[in-house]
Amino acid sequence: MDKKLKKKQDVLRQRLQRLQQQLSGARKQMDDRDEVQRLEKEIASAETELGKLK
Repeated sequence: MDKKLKKKQDVLRQRLQRLQQQLSGARKQMDDRDEVQRLEKEIASAETELGKLK
């Protein structure tokens, strides 16, 4: 695995972790239901991209 690929995977993992924390907070407050759906879509997208890299 080259350095660029490894770095991209690390960045995606960090992004996933941040998005999951945001989703958890958004679910607790439920001020904006659209935000929860948006975060879920972003998480799915990031997981798909990470899966392609592996």
